[in-house]
Amino acid sequence: MANRDRALLRVEEAAEMLGISRARAYELAASGALPSVRIGRSRRVPVRQLEEWIEERWQEAEAARHPSSNATSRDD
Repeated sequence: MANRDRALLRVEEAAEMLGISRARAYELAASGALPSVRIGRSRRVPVRQLEEWIEERWQEAEAARHPSSNATSRDD
């Protein structure tokens, strides 16, 4: 990824990485669902937090696909 040498991405760049629309990326960032920081009037997405956010979403999706592997035994 060419953006690894930068700490922050424009929201448009993050949207492209995620395969979502620019408008949806701004909605997610504004709501706090997508990690972002304000710098003056601009909003930027930290690359490291974006990668962690993607990994968390992936883990949630995997857990939803395989619920039996996440079940814990309980002694009541």
